[in-house]
Amino acid sequence: MTEYTRSAFLVRGALATSAVYGSGMVAPFVTRALAGSGDAGILNFALTLEYLEAAFYKKAMGLKLSGQAAKLAKELANHEQLHVEALKKAVKGLGGKPVKSPRFSFPITDEASFLKLAQTLEDTGVSAYNGAAPAISSKDILAAAGSIVQVEARHAAAIRLLRGQSPAPEAFDRTLDKAAVLKAVMPLIKS
Repeated sequence: MTEYTRSAFLVRGALATSAVYGSGMVAPFVTRALAGSGDAGILNFALTLEYLEAAFYKKAMGLKLSGQAAKLAKELANHEQLHVEALKKAVKGLGGKPVKSPRFSFPITDEASFLKLAQTLEDTGVSAYNGAAPAISSKDILAAAGSIVQVEARHAAAIRLLRGQSPAPEAFDRTLDKAAVLKAVMPLIKS
């Protein structure tokens, strides 16, 4: 397996994404994602993904959802907001400055589109945490990230169950590098 630096992930992701979406959409996100280095930089990237999920579930609560889906959206919105607050605190604790939340746009109009995108976001989040874990230096930060990724995996399982799918279709979770994460989320980031 090839080892990549954090910057290499971002450059590869930026090049691939800019080819599809245009460089104007990529530059602001990459600038924010590069804020800081080391563990603080990794946490800022995770923070951006948590902002995305928190905003997504907040928007979903405005849709007409069934009882189970509405209850899940509310619970997950709360979890994601708590993740945002914990990551901001962790970045500050490392002497870094937490990135600001970008603006997002979510193509959800009903329960089916909500659940489909929720599954994509949660699966991407789990794989992103798994991909970042080997680059984290601090055992305390790694433990904190591990406590978040476990909950994100439970989110993914709950969403899969609501969609009538297996909650754990594979024996092992995938890992995603930053390029793959950027490719998955860039269509949702507007600034």
